[in-house]
Amino acid sequence: MTKTSKAVSFILSSIFIAALVYFDQYTKGLATKFLMGKEDFVVIPDVLVLRYLDGGNRGGAFGILYGQRYFFLIVAVVFMLIMLYLLIRLPATPRYRMLRFFICMITAGAVGNFIDRLQNGFVVDFIYIIYINFPIFNVADIYVTVSAFALAILILFVYKEDELNMKKANDPKLHLHSSMLPDDDE
Repeated sequence: MTKTSKAVSFILSSIFIAALVYFDQYTKGLATKFLMGKEDFVVIPDVLVLRYLDGGNRGGAFGILYGQRYFFLIVAVVFMLIMLYLLIRLPATPRYRMLRFFICMITAGAVGNFIDRLQNGFVVDFIYIIYINFPIFNVADIYVTVSAFALAILILFVYKEDELNMKKANDPKLHLHSSMLPDDDE
C-alpha cells in the first residue's frame, strides 16, 4: 500500500461523495421546482408519493430537535471532519472497499443536508411512503440510513477490532499473507 494508492483512493472517494451530493441537491431542486405548492405526484398509488414538505424539515431525523439549526450545523461539521479523517486513514486495499463506500455515502448524506440547512435554514424533504405513514424524507436521508445500517453490520460482524484501529490497519504487515512476512529468526 503506497501513499500514491491512498491518494488515488481518497481522490476517488471525494469524487464519489461529490457525485452523490450533486444527485441529492439535484433531486431537491427538482422537488422545489415541481412539487412546492402543488398536489402530490403519485409514483405508486396508496404506497409512494412525492410531496414537498411545506416549511421544510427544521429538525433532525423525524423532526427531533426542531429549530436547532446551529446545533445541526456544528454537529455536521464535526461529523464530516471525522469522516474525512477516516477516509484519509483507511488503507487503500480491497478489504476496506465496502467500509470506504459506506463512509462516502454517509458523508454525502451529511453534506447534502448540511447544504440545505446552510442555504435554507431547513432540509428539503419530498419522498413520502403513504403505505406505512413514514415521515417525509429525501435522498440524503436514504444515504445516511442505508449506510448507517450497513456500517453497523460491517463493524459488528465483518471487521475485527484490530482492523478498525487505524494505526494497525495501516501497518503493511496486516495486509500481507503470512508466507510473505520475514521469519522472526532473520
